Amino acid sequence: MHRTLITTQSFTDAEAALAHAKAIYDSGIAHLRQSLQEFVGGRDLTERVRACYPFVRVRVDTVERADSRLAFGFVAGPGVYETTLTRPDLFRHYLREQFRLLLQNHGVALEVGLSNQPIPVHFSFAENDHIEGSMSRERRARLSDLFDLPDLAAMDDGIANGTYEPQPGADGGPLRHPLALFTAPRIDYSLHRLRHYTGTVPEHFQNYVLFTNYQFYIDEFVRLGHELMADESSEYVAFVEPGNVVTRRTGLAAEPGDELGATPPRLPQMPAYHLKRHGHSGITMVNIGVGPSNAKTITDHIAVLRPHAWLMLGHCAGLRNTQQLGDYVLAHGYVREDHVLDEELPLWVPIPPLAEIQVALESAVAEITQLSGYELKKIMRTGTVASTDNRNWELLPFRNAQSTPARRFSQSRAVALDMESATIAANGFRLRVPYGTLLCVSDKPLHGEIKLPGMANHFYRERVDQHLRIGMHAVDLLRQQRLDQLHSRKLRSFAEVAFQ
Repeated sequence: MHRTLITTQSFTDAEAALAHAKAIYDSGIAHLRQSLQEFVGGRDLTERVRACYPFVRVRVDTVERADSRLAFGFVAGPGVYETTLTRPDLFRHYLREQFRLLLQNHGVALEVGLSNQPIPVHFSFAENDHIEGSMSRERRARLSDLFDLPDLAAMDDGIANGTYEPQPGADGGPLRHPLALFTAPRIDYSLHRLRHYTGTVPEHFQNYVLFTNYQFYIDEFVRLGHELMADESSEYVAFVEPGNVVTRRTGLAAEPGDELGATPPRLPQMPAYHLKRHGHSGITMVNIGVGPSNAKTITDHIAVLRPHAWLMLGHCAGLRNTQQLGDYVLAHGYVREDHVLDEELPLWVPIPPLAEIQVALESAVAEITQLSGYELKKIMRTGTVASTDNRNWELLPFRNAQSTPARRFSQSRAVALDMESATIAANGFRLRVPYGTLLCVSDKPLHGEIKLPGMANHFYRERVDQHLRIGMHAVDLLRQQRLDQLHSRKLRSFAEVAFQ
């Protein structure tokens, strides 16, 4: 690596700082790829091959506070703050903005240099590389002797969980406080998981994410996506399906790489679809399937992309006799019986509603249904949603027991029950991603109304289109808000990281 890349340099310009980080990263990745290709080609390497991530660091000596109205873009107090960086090509707009805010709010230089955190060789692969399949078992076994492999100790969620303990610098200097929620290895790990789980590359993900637990919503989203691509006046520029199959809007030329997409022989575990807009301001929709495990898994990984909001649109069991099938539930609180986040986020932590999201969802329901005031209350109820990891909760004993599901739901004032919403909201709170939930009542098992095949099919056809349009219109409303308002201060901890 060229000497000028190894040297830590100071910058007062965000673009120059980003360019230096990119030069360090690109040089390291090129070194790893070339060495790996030589090894796969049969060359016997005699020395260990290593490249390290770039870092960015800021030193703040004063106790002067940033504007108290800000939600991000400043450090908590005097000290040394740093983080490792990855994929400056993918995160260029995000990183440039975070650098700019630090320079603006603290008036001190940014230091950018080469960290001592190795880049695992698996994270250096190009998109269409499939290296290990072309090597013998013996040669694959030698990888760990010659290259750095992923180290789980370097990619835990201690920063996000609030359990991270600052460490002294490599030179034994002052404690290094984190600048970002995720380290470079943690981000790289999630970028690779996203490809696996969703069938699309991270580059296609948009800043507004809709989650659903039913394929009906995806079918409608696909239909709408192709319809918008046929409209030359559409604000959306491309629609991407699993396998990275890209459909460009009529009148727009294909871009390099579009031809590499191919429909997979079977859908991935949680397929993602992307309605792309300039500046990544479009909509990504993911079918997370049924259950809190998938909901946690996918939000753990999408969070590293730092989306501006994610919303849950799905079906639920209505718990009140006054509800009708097809009514909407806007969650303002959650009963967490999903159990998948209990270690990372204790149950005593409240998951507050975010005013910006709540207003957008309620306004979207009113505008799409053309109802307001007292009439709107007929079809939408704001209340607590309970999420359980027991798909057959209806079969639990309801009589002669000290603690039955019905009693717990009544005591919590829950109005609806599902399996995913509390997980998505809680992980949004934990990972500082604005969240919201709008569900549609599809059955009322406590009151004898269960789904019957014909009734269910009719209901889905009737309600899915409207529900999806409500979610997409809510995104339209959220786009109009300033990011420092959308990324609420409610999501920030005492000693919060500076990066949004």
